[in-house]
Amino acid sequence: MADQSELLQFPTFADLPEDQIDWFLAQSQEIYVKAGDIYARQGDPADAMFVMLDGQFQWRGELAGETIVMASKVGDVTGALPYSRMKQFTVTGRAITDGRVLRFPASLFPELIQHMPELAKRLVGLMSDRIREATRFEQQRDRLAALGKLSAGLAHELNNPASAAKRATSQLRDMLKRIKDASHELGRHELTAAQKAEIENLEASITGSNQPPLDALAASDLEERIDSLLRGHGQNGLWQLSADLARHGIKPEALESLFAKMDADTARAALVRLAASVEVATLLNEIESSASRISDLVLAIKEYTFMDQAPVQNVDVIKSLENTLTILNHKLKRGVVVKRDYQRVPLLVNSFGSELNQVWTNLIDNAIDAMGGKGELRVRTYRDDSCVVVEIGDNGPGISPQIRAHIFEPFFTTKAVGQGTGLGLDTVQRIVKKHRGSIQVNSEPGDTRFQVWLPLSEAAG
Repeated sequence: MADQSELLQFPTFADLPEDQIDWFLAQSQEIYVKAGDIYARQGDPADAMFVMLDGQFQWRGELAGETIVMASKVGDVTGALPYSRMKQFTVTGRAITDGRVLRFPASLFPELIQHMPELAKRLVGLMSDRIREATRFEQQRDRLAALGKLSAGLAHELNNPASAAKRATSQLRDMLKRIKDASHELGRHELTAAQKAEIENLEASITGSNQPPLDALAASDLEERIDSLLRGHGQNGLWQLSADLARHGIKPEALESLFAKMDADTARAALVRLAASVEVATLLNEIESSASRISDLVLAIKEYTFMDQAPVQNVDVIKSLENTLTILNHKLKRGVVVKRDYQRVPLLVNSFGSELNQVWTNLIDNAIDAMGGKGELRVRTYRDDSCVVVEIGDNGPGISPQIRAHIFEPFFTTKAVGQGTGLGLDTVQRIVKKHRGSIQVNSEPGDTRFQVWLPLSEAAG
């Protein structure tokens, strides 16, 4: 049976008057539990506070699709607490071993506050600790959710150029073999110096040109003209060669000199080599472009996360915004047109760059979602006295007044589980305030604008 001496050993009840302890014990019910017993069930009314007297206990439940496990030890005070707004238990309390629990009814909280004001003060402190821990957990989960979303998008963005480079490399091997075979075929013919020069000059002029790709109709027409030229010189059944040459925009007139200066078999071998050489040049350009895209993405990631850089520094706002747009490109290219209006205001004071990028990521991601992935995203920067203003707008349906009143509240969201970046606007507001700035929103159908004011550094002038 619980008594004064047992409760006074616990920090929450230490040094409290004995008569108050007696009153608390008189209003409480001591419960004996066995391993596996449930003393509070998730979803049931939060109608009691619990003091863990003896044994090992655990709170477990599902929150936002995640399993939450929290251990309770002897001396802990858990469950409902005075001034708490909790209506239902959010997790289930279960005994891990045999033990004892003291149950105090929540209906007596008003009397507890009156009879035991010092205990009530301590319980408020416990509730504050619980809120901080819950906030820390939510923020950590938000960061992980945001990281997962961004990682998935970046993986897709990196995979596209990597796959293109891999595909081009495989095709390059085939083209090099084709060039080798064609060169051997030409080697069997006794070419004059003029003929060799003609082949080399034609190859250099065609591979060195950067003509835009033809549309399907123009390419088909050019293919027919090249095939007609070849058949006119006795080269029948070369439709694939005609298609290869036409795909790269090679005009029939450029090929006439080959048939004028060499016999049909030599000209044919030269054309095979020419088509393969042009394809090699195209594949090399594709590999170079893919490698550049990967390099640009890696650089954007490093700058976005401020990897290998000081956490606090002067940050170029425009560069920060552009890095964020690069990171979110996988969402932008589905139908979002980005309108930029930048005033060259380069620096901010004492900026945590990676945190500012979280702000831009959240606001841009919200704007894209508000437009259903299609519409006009407006990104603007300008100077207002000693501040730089970053404005991110969209032409979506707008935010209703009812929702607008709550968007900066902790844990408020209009998105389903698993959607969005996982960073709430309360996090955005907290980061902005950390940078001694402010944020406001103006919204009507077709025009929603979030404006962030941040103080300029002295270096900005």
